[in-house]
Amino acid sequence: MNYKHTISVLVNNQPGVLQRVSGLFGRRGFNIESITVGESEESGLSRMVIVTTGDEKTLEQVSKQLYKLIDVIKVVDLSSNPMVARELALIKVSAEPSARPEILGVVETFRAAVVDIGPSSLIVQVVGDSEKIDAMVELLKPYGIRELSRTGVTAMIRGSVK
Repeated sequence: MNYKHTISVLVNNQPGVLQRVSGLFGRRGFNIESITVGESEESGLSRMVIVTTGDEKTLEQVSKQLYKLIDVIKVVDLSSNPMVARELALIKVSAEPSARPEILGVVETFRAAVVDIGPSSLIVQVVGDSEKIDAMVELLKPYGIRELSRTGVTAMIRGSVK
């Protein structure tokens, strides 16, 4: 059975590491649904958070292959633990002044924010889990989404210090 897995990969902050990690997935025929990369709590190290789909055996193979890459320090399956996962989206919506009150109602309901107002559009920022982002996009579609940009998932294991 295929499940979504969220994997944290701690890597040396070196040129080409992202390409080598994503190349490994591609060569093995594993799809990356989202990937985020940024500095970690340790100087010189970056953290990649990768969302992929597969069974437990697939995940085990991915993990073993990642550890073979010289710049990979640590691989953790975040989704096997209680975790906090968030994504950010910017959504540019067609919004003539007459439609704005309705759109602002949707924005308020989702605890989102309007971050730009143009003559005939709004840019909405929403932060939450992927399902929340998906739901917000669906509710804004009838108004006309002109542009959509999503960051991909970032995540941490809840509570415990690791």
